Amino acid sequence: MVRPFDRLIRLLRHRWRSGSLPAALRGAALKRLTQKVRQSERRHSGQIRLCLEGGLPVSYLWRGASARERAITLFGKLRVWDTEQNNGVLIYLLLADRAVEIVADRGLARGVTPQQWEQLVASMAEGLQNGHFEEALNRAIDKVSALLELHFPADASTRDALVNELSDAPAIGPDYS
Repeated sequence: MVRPFDRLIRLLRHRWRSGSLPAALRGAALKRLTQKVRQSERRHSGQIRLCLEGGLPVSYLWRGASARERAITLFGKLRVWDTEQNNGVLIYLLLADRAVEIVADRGLARGVTPQQWEQLVASMAEGLQNGHFEEALNRAIDKVSALLELHFPADASTRDALVNELSDAPAIGPDYS
C-alpha cells in the first residue's frame, strides 16, 4: 500500500517535471535521436517510436498508475500497433520516475522472451539513474534494432521498398504528434 506522503511526493515530482525535458534531451539531442531511429529503420522493416514524457498526467497519478500503463496507452495513441507487419516498438521514457518501458507489437513480441526485454531495460538503468538520457536511449535503439534485424531483416532487394510508417522524431508529451 502506498502511503499518502509517498503519493504526494510522487504527485509533486511529476507535476514539476510535466511538460519539460532536461537540456540534455532538447535541440541537437532530439535531432540525433531522430537520425538514429531513421538509420536503424534502413536495416529492418520494423518501426521504432521514441516517446519522452516529463511526468504522468494527474489522472494517472491519482489512481497510482505505472509507467507501463502509460506506455501501453501511448502505444495505441501513437498508432505504434498499426504497422503493416505488426512490428512496431515504442520506447517510452518517463523522466519523473527515470523509468523506461518497451512495448512491442505482436509480430516482434512473439519472437522475444520477457527476459530479453527485461535485460534490455536493465541495460539502460544505469544511464538513466546518472542522467545520461540520450546515451540510454541510443542503447535502447541499438538493442531494439538488433532484435528487429534478427526477426524482420531488410536485405538489399527490399531496402529501397521500405516504408516509413511512423515518425522518426521522438514524441514529446504532453502534446503528442
